[in-house]
Amino acid sequence: MAKVMTSDARKKDAREKIELGGLIVKAGLRYEKRALLLGLLIDATARIRGDEKERGRLLAIGAEALGHDPE
Repeated sequence: MAKVMTSDARKKDAREKIELGGLIVKAGLRYEKRALLLGLLIDATARIRGDEKERGRLLAIGAEALGHDPE
């Protein structure tokens, strides 16, 4: 039973990572260095913390790129 749960959790984790990687590709950043990608994400995290206006702005850009309303 424990193996089944572990296997399911691993599959879910792998699927989530694949989806997140897809976002990098969709943003046009596939060939950028990993250090740059991480730097972009860390910077964005710092900018959206405590700044709801910036968070909303970026959310709107992402939602438009995905073709649906913000989630």
